[in-house]
Amino acid sequence: MKYTQLGRTGLKVSRLVLGTMNFGPQTDEADSHGIMDAAQLAGINFFDTANVYGWGADKGRTEEIIGSWFAKGGGRRDKTVLATKVYANMAPDGDRVWPNHDKLSALNIRRSVDASLRRLGTDHIDVYQFHHVDRDTPWDEIWQAMDVLVQQGKILYAGSSNHAGWHLAQANETARRRGSYGLVSEQCLYNLAERRAEMEVIPAARSYGLGVIPWSPLHGGLLGGAIRKEREGGAARTVSGRSADSLANSAIRGRVQSYEDLLDRHGLEPGEVALAWLLTRPGVTGPIVGPRTADQLASALRAVELELPDELLASLDEIFPGPGPSPEAFAW
Repeated sequence: MKYTQLGRTGLKVSRLVLGTMNFGPQTDEADSHGIMDAAQLAGINFFDTANVYGWGADKGRTEEIIGSWFAKGGGRRDKTVLATKVYANMAPDGDRVWPNHDKLSALNIRRSVDASLRRLGTDHIDVYQFHHVDRDTPWDEIWQAMDVLVQQGKILYAGSSNHAGWHLAQANETARRRGSYGLVSEQCLYNLAERRAEMEVIPAARSYGLGVIPWSPLHGGLLGGAIRKEREGGAARTVSGRSADSLANSAIRGRVQSYEDLLDRHGLEPGEVALAWLLTRPGVTGPIVGPRTADQLASALRAVELELPDELLASLDEIFPGPGPSPEAFAW
């Protein structure tokens, strides 16, 4: 495994981040433990989760599974850089949602971190991340709450997720004024098929010394050989939800077919190349991989050692061109 610094911090993290969103909803506890054991054995030391993972009536279940894995001992917790998130309302779906039980008020941050620590069975969280932007809570309040948690030893660093470039600037300028350390990482949607983060989010992150942690590196399965699996009768995961791309779109389908044809000529696996491409991008700490099985984890691990030649990188840019930096992307 290869390692890098997390942004401007002294913290060393693996170039792959183990995403745990499938633990519970898709992967049972025993298999989740097996995947975490295999990941740690392979040198992955950066695990990402969120308080809301488990979803539905089981919100928090994923953190509980990680906590039961830590409880097995063997240095599991000490070897792990643990990141979780705060923002979502934790009431089971369909239950009454009470005020102040979500978002980033000082009250909810205090309540949520204590609940996550209980579920995770640990005394601290290494990277505590804001899962989304809270437009109702001022950054001064957020940093006041986070500074208290740092002083209490409950968290070490703060990170963000799904923030715009100007949010990163606003957050860190407020932190600087207060003498707080500020954000150290940003999780954003970023992959070959979705490169809008290159316009402002990634430049802002790099300017402020934030590590970039891409989520959905295969764009919901679109970049994992979706057309080949479709042709072979496999259960290809196509994009949905936040992703605008779809195999039903002829233009997108054409680009994905060109992508798969290109990699067939090079004898390469689409999913591994999509991950390896992200590892070449400036500012990227490591993509989040969310394996449901041990085989999917093994495929992701191979991507770390994959060297993409300049000619192939140029071809990938032709198929999936980026928007370019701002303001040049939308102005002269």
